[in-house]
Amino acid sequence: MTIVVGISGASGAIYGLRLLERLRQQGAILHLILTRSGEKTLFLETGKIAADVKQLADFSYSIEDISCRLASGSYPTDAMVIAPCSIHTMSAIAQGISSNLLVRAADVALKERRRLILMVRESPLHLGHLRNMTALAEMGAIVAPPVPAFYHRPQTVMDLVDHTIDRVLDLLNLADARSRRWEGPK
Repeated sequence: MTIVVGISGASGAIYGLRLLERLRQQGAILHLILTRSGEKTLFLETGKIAADVKQLADFSYSIEDISCRLASGSYPTDAMVIAPCSIHTMSAIAQGISSNLLVRAADVALKERRRLILMVRESPLHLGHLRNMTALAEMGAIVAPPVPAFYHRPQTVMDLVDHTIDRVLDLLNLADARSRRWEGPK
């Protein structure tokens, strides 16, 4: 699978980092778009720099590079995930404001009817946020906030992160056999 991964400046950069690691293990061809605020949040939250994350991708692009192949529907990709997705990025996608490559690539995914998964990181949400989420769902995007589950009895923060990434992999039809799933009460 060829997957575009976007990392915006919302808190939760670990989701983008872990998604890249897990997709790489699955053998996906990875295209990375990392925003400048995404770089800053990545460093503040994980101590990693942009070069660390770019090593996990097969290709990486500048946020300003709107002439690259990801800006065209003629370039075939299978899916796009923005992890984490800021409210700013989500709102721009919902309104069709393609002011940078991240938003343009998401717009391409929607217009070409490709899977677009947005791990929106914000709380609480006001009515404008909810309306944008509704508009995106109506356009075919999957709004998948990273909401932790506890039925698998997580012991670490990475257990919580991995459970959420497992759900994203399921949405990409790349289920991981190691995923811990609900099997009812024991």
